[in-house]
Amino acid sequence: MRALTPDQRAAQLFMVAAYSNRKRVDEDSISALIKQYGIGGLIFFQGGPARQARLLNRYQSQSRVPLLVAMDGEWGVGMRLDSVVKFPYQMSLGGETDTTLLYDMGREVARQFKRLGMHVNFAPVVDVNNNPANPVIGFRSWGENPAAVARDGRQYMRGMQDAGILAVAKHFPGHGDVDADSHLALPTVRVDRRRLDSLELPPFRSLMAGGLGGVMVAHLNVPALDTVLGPSTLSRPIITDLLRTEMGFKGLVFTDAMNMRGVISMFEPGEADVRALIAGNDILEFSKNIPLALRMVRAAVDSGRLTQQEIDVHCRRVLALKQWAGLNHYRPIDTRNLYQDLNAPHAQFLSHRLTELSITLLRNQKNLLPLQRLDTLRIATLVLGGSPRDTTDFQKAVADYAPAAHFHASATPTLDELMKLRAALKPYNVVLVGLQSLGRLPATSFGITPETNLLLRELVDQKQTLVLSVFGSAYAVAKVRDLDRAAAVIMAYQESENAQSLAAQAIFGGIGATGKLPVTVSDRYPRGFGLRTAGSFRLRYANPEDVGLDGRLEARVDSLVGRALAAQAFPGAQVLIARRGTVVLRKSYGNQTYAGFGDVVVDPKKKNPRVVGNVQPVSVPRPVRNDDLYDLASMTKLMAATPALMKLQGQGKFSPDSALGNYFGFLRGTNKADLKMRDVLAHQARLKAWIPFWQELRKKNGEMRRRYFRADSSARFPLPAAAGLWARKDLPARIYKEIGESPLNEKPGYVYSDLSFILYPELVKARTGQTFDAFLQKEVYRPLGATTLGFRPTNRFPLARIVPTEVDSAFRRQLLHGTVHDEGAALLGGLSGHAGLFGDANDVAKLAQTYAWGGRYGGQQVFGKDIMAEWTRCQFCPDNRRALAFDRPAANPTVNSAKSASQSSYGHTGFTGTYFWVEPEKDLVVILLTNRVHPTRRNNKLTELSVRSSLLQLAIEAVRK
Repeated sequence: MRALTPDQRAAQLFMVAAYSNRKRVDEDSISALIKQYGIGGLIFFQGGPARQARLLNRYQSQSRVPLLVAMDGEWGVGMRLDSVVKFPYQMSLGGETDTTLLYDMGREVARQFKRLGMHVNFAPVVDVNNNPANPVIGFRSWGENPAAVARDGRQYMRGMQDAGILAVAKHFPGHGDVDADSHLALPTVRVDRRRLDSLELPPFRSLMAGGLGGVMVAHLNVPALDTVLGPSTLSRPIITDLLRTEMGFKGLVFTDAMNMRGVISMFEPGEADVRALIAGNDILEFSKNIPLALRMVRAAVDSGRLTQQEIDVHCRRVLALKQWAGLNHYRPIDTRNLYQDLNAPHAQFLSHRLTELSITLLRNQKNLLPLQRLDTLRIATLVLGGSPRDTTDFQKAVADYAPAAHFHASATPTLDELMKLRAALKPYNVVLVGLQSLGRLPATSFGITPETNLLLRELVDQKQTLVLSVFGSAYAVAKVRDLDRAAAVIMAYQESENAQSLAAQAIFGGIGATGKLPVTVSDRYPRGFGLRTAGSFRLRYANPEDVGLDGRLEARVDSLVGRALAAQAFPGAQVLIARRGTVVLRKSYGNQTYAGFGDVVVDPKKKNPRVVGNVQPVSVPRPVRNDDLYDLASMTKLMAATPALMKLQGQGKFSPDSALGNYFGFLRGTNKADLKMRDVLAHQARLKAWIPFWQELRKKNGEMRRRYFRADSSARFPLPAAAGLWARKDLPARIYKEIGESPLNEKPGYVYSDLSFILYPELVKARTGQTFDAFLQKEVYRPLGATTLGFRPTNRFPLARIVPTEVDSAFRRQLLHGTVHDEGAALLGGLSGHAGLFGDANDVAKLAQTYAWGGRYGGQQVFGKDIMAEWTRCQFCPDNRRALAFDRPAANPTVNSAKSASQSSYGHTGFTGTYFWVEPEKDLVVILLTNRVHPTRRNNKLTELSVRSSLLQLAIEAVRK
């Protein structure tokens, strides 16, 4: 300190506001203050991480004494900077009991601060918000109970300071019980000293006892502590007498921003700064006029209002803090991988997990949640508030569980809009309402408008089941009239992506509701209230660390898939990995096609259908999205035929110990009549692997015979084989006859065969009177909410969502888009038990998880537990690795599993580049959907690169506990 002049020592006590989203002239003005006056520090506000890092490197290079850098990071760096993970608001965390996660959050926030070259966090807020009318603290507080505020604030503080970032508790002596905003006016705390000692001050005392490094003093008029009207930031009785002497605080004292009306409404800039130093503050934040303030401080010293000794005491504390922060070994910020470092997997995990624990269930009539029997529900979502342009994260999360119609209304709809909305919602028996874009101010009823209340009342009057999710202040609940007429109410506290997703997960049972209210909302809903529900009812969506997996799993999968994309093993893919019923990775990669491949059409004017050419050739292919549908190819056997047979077995309509001839009359008297179903399903019944049925339906020149195909559909040609190509209705009977007449393999043993699976739709129809697809939708897919699974996808989904497969140059002579890739299934109109099923990875996961959970999902025993165990165990080991229909690990693990896969694991691969595998010993489900046959099936790089096997291996290796 001796190297600094008196004026330079005074300058060390000033922190100037800096932004990384402003113009160069603003940046240069900060540089001027650093170079000309030697200010001691900066507090950064809005901007972006990379921009701030570059700017701070510049500022530090211009400062003789390294700058002390701070930020208001109450919920992390993301509070101020874009592109950085945000942690939940303090109030949403105030009802949680697992405070160890708050310590972890503090450490993670500190890691973010250090990565950005910052040293001080103006957090935590330890104001006790016992006044719902408080216009400025509210959601920023841990709650209304002093002990809980102290407990939570102390854990957050400890985490930050243990990781090397100074925590600054605010807003001393307590900003929780006011009805004015100190940014706009000077609030008065109208309580006596006894009340202050019992409610406002205990959290500060607790944190000080735990080693708190900093306190921020608020702009408050507190007559019980200082009888002179004025802000506490300028009060010597409050700062020196109470905070320093009586409470024994040894750390640094910071003012709240000195540009706020709570202080400058009474004293001009410069004079306010002098009075703040006289009162005992160490660092003045956001002074409005630095040159003026420094001149007036010098004048105050010269006049005797301040002493140089007082300035030196403050300066010594500042320099000691800089040394503690490591600024005596200052290094510039390394901007490489900055975004990835700030958004590390552990940060994502903590933010999501803390939000999950906060979700509070306030009402649950007749145990409505989690929703039961999806196949009986007609679900609509209604978002009130926000922009109508996009589907919200809440609505997207609902769609992950079940089909739903999505609606939106403004917070203040007209009467005509209300009536139209009511009519539009009438067909639905369950309406999931999300209240969004809610305000934070009591004066606006926290965003709950009269129109909102009217609409909610009208919905309830229609006898519809209403589930209300509140994405805003806890106090907003009290403003919702007729709240008790809703069947269920969820308090989500904020409108983050995590909060919206987790509210939906609580509704459907992906997670259990465990949160508790941190404040009293009403007599019915006091602090600590919260109903509980169980989770693991359906799929949960979270992060690898939630289920004991390495947080680096996603990066490793990215690398694997990236290498495959670079090698053109496939143009795009969907990957899903789940553990213990929790989806930890669900991601789409690449594009649906390569550039230049658009849809093709056939010329109906020609006698024989043929390709005309591309329609609007694709120069920029469509990226793969999570809800795109893939041709599942041979996975159809396990995702359609197998569940159908297991359902029939549970209904007493099928047995693996019967014979083929018992189920197919046209096979009686053939060489297949006595084949045992157990042998057939294990692929050791000597059936041929496949029959190229389509080859005999074309001429020698390769063109298709007109007697079997037409360019337009009709009663004689009703079966869609491709775009503009319809097959004759008797082709299925012809195929069945060929199967019946086909010879058996000469030698016994394992030969993977399509033939019996082609027949199973007929078995289902004969035993149930329902078509194969109708039976599956009713008995399996709709109960699971897996409604992208199905045949003939263009009947249900837009073509843009269906991923194309091969450019078929031999048979259909076009890019196959929306129709099945397998030739045999195409001749059956796309409906078969061996191929033809389409779906997305999320819905495949629902069925695969049902298998992993012993046939149970969504509260229903979809398949008998004993039946599941029978079908997934090896039937004829060691001679044949197969279970019933399910594949099991091959001797060469790269064929279908992985080197670390257990012998109890099972799954299947599909010809088009699809894959699912269940690893019971690690409780894993792994899914990969690709269109590796695009543009040609001769592309075998997926297998050559062992992508499927490597993906499973990565998942297994990620298991930590």
